[in-house]
Amino acid sequence: MRSFADILAIAAARKGGEAQVLAGIAQPLPPADLAALPDDRWLSAMARGVFQAGFSWQVIAQKWPGFEAAFGGFAVAPLAFMPEDRFEALLADTRIVRNGQKIRAVQDNALFIQSVAQQHGSFAGHIAAWPAADYIGLLDWLAKHGSRLGGATGPYMLRQMGKESFILSRDVLARLQAEGVIDGPATSQKAKRAVQAAFDHWRAESGQNFNVISKVLAQSIG
Repeated sequence: MRSFADILAIAAARKGGEAQVLAGIAQPLPPADLAALPDDRWLSAMARGVFQAGFSWQVIAQKWPGFEAAFGGFAVAPLAFMPEDRFEALLADTRIVRNGQKIRAVQDNALFIQSVAQQHGSFAGHIAAWPAADYIGLLDWLAKHGSRLGGATGPYMLRQMGKESFILSRDVLARLQAEGVIDGPATSQKAKRAVQAAFDHWRAESGQNFNVISKVLAQSIG
């Protein structure tokens, strides 16, 4: 497995220099700031990820103000106990993408956020305290306990909210395969542990966070 510096050099040669590779990378929030984010913003980010999955992200982005209005700003308590008439109204609301299963996922994730807050004192605080060395565990937890938060939805949601994160895009997976970290998709627990170990190694070696490392890995391929 190459060092992070070597992979950065590959990416820089492809992109015209380190400055170009490192420009514009979204940085994680400090844990205290992440822990202060309100529940409605977490539910909004989850909902956006759920509705984007398998659909045009551009269309969802254009319609998102309508989503915010239709779902009442994603206030958690009213959506957790959504009455049937409100669900039916959302199914008919042209401001959103009218997919019944995804609307139900918003309700399920409102209940999920409430449950975590009751157990741990704060949903945001629980996410903020989750150690980077078990980031794969966080993704598995979201997929298991949240609704439709598996696959790429959970990682993109965490990145959007400001949690330090790596995203296993096609190019990142290709670099991990080229480095011998994995030999196929990162779907088994063994492969996931290998990916976590590689990112932990590059993080300790370079002093960079997961956001930077995954972006550099992606830009080193092609």
